[in-house]
Amino acid sequence: MNRAASEPALLAWIDTLTERLGKALAWLVLVMMLVQFLIVVLRYLFNFNSIPMQESVMYMHAALFLLAASYTLKHDGHVRVDIFYRGFSPRAQAWVDLLGTLFLLLPFMGFVILSSLGYVGASWAILEGSPDNGGIPAVFLLKTLIPAFAGLMIVQGIAEIIRKSLIISGRLPPQPKHDHSEEPI
Repeated sequence: MNRAASEPALLAWIDTLTERLGKALAWLVLVMMLVQFLIVVLRYLFNFNSIPMQESVMYMHAALFLLAASYTLKHDGHVRVDIFYRGFSPRAQAWVDLLGTLFLLLPFMGFVILSSLGYVGASWAILEGSPDNGGIPAVFLLKTLIPAFAGLMIVQGIAEIIRKSLIISGRLPPQPKHDHSEEPI
């Protein structure tokens, strides 16, 4: 049975969105490395320093980690202590993931959104810029990544709830787990 054909439309849509966002953000790693390399070359070969270039690396780093967290969740790439989990059946693992999403992930991400709204709103109200002269005048956009991160995690959390519910009910086969223990670091 074709896995994609058996998924509900909402699940497929969220997974596609998350997958595309994650793959687009992967290119940011290359851009970030090139900018950082250019910063080092300019500083040590030409004694030239650029605050906007340095801050741009920080912005890209924040965007990459905050916005790609949902992609990592989709691919089960977050760190977990699975002393017992790895020995569970796929159905039991789905139960653990479902309950973890419902009682840990979603409430915490809701808390992140609610607690960051004042912080982000105050930054937007003054269009907060860099504290450094000549820095990027968009700290308000950087801070906006916080609720965006939590929102994307909630959306992917909904997809995980749907997926795990389908696995528990037997309407979707469990996803094959990738064993990363043999991969080189």
